Amino acid sequence: MTEEKDFTDVPHATAIPPKRRKLSVVWIIPILAAVVAFGIAVERFLSQGPTVTIVFKSAEGIEAGKTFVKYKDVNIGQVSKVMLSEDFQKVVVTAKIDKSAEGLMAEDAKFWIEQPRVSLSGISGIGTLLSGNFIALEVGKSKEKRRDFIGLDVPPAITVDQPGRRYVLQARDLGSVGIGSPLYYRRLNVGQVIGYDLAEDGKSVTIKVFVNAPYDKYVTTATRFWQASGIEVTLGADGLSVDTQSVLSMLIGGIAFETPPTSLEMKPAAEEAVFPLYGSRTAAVAKHETIVASYVLYFNESLRGLSVGAPVTYLGLPVGEVTEIGLEYDKASDGVRPRVAITTYPERFVAYVKKSDALYEGKIESKKKQHGVIQKLVDSGIRAQLRSGSLLTGQRYVAFDRFPDAPKAKVDWTKEPPELPVMPSSLQELENKIASIIAKIDKMPLDAIGKDLKKLIETTDQMMNRIDGEVVPELKASLEELKHVLENTDATLVGKDAPAQQELREALQEIARAARAFRVLSEYLERNPDALIRGKTEEKP
Repeated sequence: MTEEKDFTDVPHATAIPPKRRKLSVVWIIPILAAVVAFGIAVERFLSQGPTVTIVFKSAEGIEAGKTFVKYKDVNIGQVSKVMLSEDFQKVVVTAKIDKSAEGLMAEDAKFWIEQPRVSLSGISGIGTLLSGNFIALEVGKSKEKRRDFIGLDVPPAITVDQPGRRYVLQARDLGSVGIGSPLYYRRLNVGQVIGYDLAEDGKSVTIKVFVNAPYDKYVTTATRFWQASGIEVTLGADGLSVDTQSVLSMLIGGIAFETPPTSLEMKPAAEEAVFPLYGSRTAAVAKHETIVASYVLYFNESLRGLSVGAPVTYLGLPVGEVTEIGLEYDKASDGVRPRVAITTYPERFVAYVKKSDALYEGKIESKKKQHGVIQKLVDSGIRAQLRSGSLLTGQRYVAFDRFPDAPKAKVDWTKEPPELPVMPSSLQELENKIASIIAKIDKMPLDAIGKDLKKLIETTDQMMNRIDGEVVPELKASLEELKHVLENTDATLVGKDAPAQQELREALQEIARAARAFRVLSEYLERNPDALIRGKTEEKP
């Protein structure tokens, strides 16, 4: 058996805990520096604003670290990086925005490069000539945040906070209107064109305009807009008409608007309301009639100078217009005759008449009564006549006037449209009179008158020859005798030694001596007035 060993005398190991080291003073400074740096980093991170990217077509005048982002001319950020896009077609600008302006980075915010510009609305960005280009911001109304934007090529025409309203105009073409073209109300500049685009169907143009407050209250649902560009010259039956706006609109174009005074709809137009854009003020303010009456006129004369749209007047007042001009076959004469279709406006006619028993509340009561009124006018001598509206243009129009001597006529209301009686025009009457005079001249015996006139001329010629042969020699002898008489008279009166002159001199001398004697006598009587009674006394020696 194995003998067991005694280990009681073997020494045992004792665990001794390690000694704690004291923190050295040397490490306090780095720890404090790290804490401060961390605090600065946290503070900088918390105070740093957002970083945004803006894509432009070009980055003219934009430099990293130098170009600022401004809102209302206040720096709110700075460009930190400028680089090309992945397709090398555009420029991506990275800018750091201040924390205080973080709320401006809304989804509908707009950025553009502010630089000197000359546009239709004026000159802008002059200050950048000295300070350099900068990125301008216009805030939006959205509450959604955004960090990437597409920059605008040109600044917006109006700001979001500018008071006023926007409207949409539809026109056949753009004309001379452009962005920045003025908008006029009663010749006052009250707004401008802010944009335009081609309609989706490609058949018209959509123009966006902005009317400044408080003038936007004058835009109602009945307002009419028209092109006010340049000088509008109209040559028609009413003569020459010239209408202009301001010199600015002549150069860059413009749009004017007005609400017709006869309009009953005076409600203010809503934002983005759509209006048609007329080509001229005449077309815009023309009253659009709802009740019309059509008639036909047959003239026996040329229709030269008459055009569709020419006015129809009643005693000089406009009551309609010409709608059609042509020819129509006439079975009675087996030929064609001129035909003119007109449209009249009964409501406009009624507006001219005051206190008439044929009218009721501004409207003619019925067609039957309307026919009766027309027939009464025809019975009173009212007839249609072609007249010249302008000697310059030769334009003509249809005039209804009173002709008391006109033959009786009756309107056939069974025809559609009814035919109204006419009278030949003044020019036609003049041509008829001239033709009548020419016809009378043709009937005169001009050959016999010519022969008699020839005989008269021959007789006169013979008489003149006789005067030259007989009267003239006798007249010549009489003139010779008159000459001799005048010569003798001259020798008797005018010559130096003429007897008449000698006798005249002697008579004058006698008169002079008598005058002297009378003067001596008067002086003596003045000294001796009693000589008239006593006589002359002898003077003492």
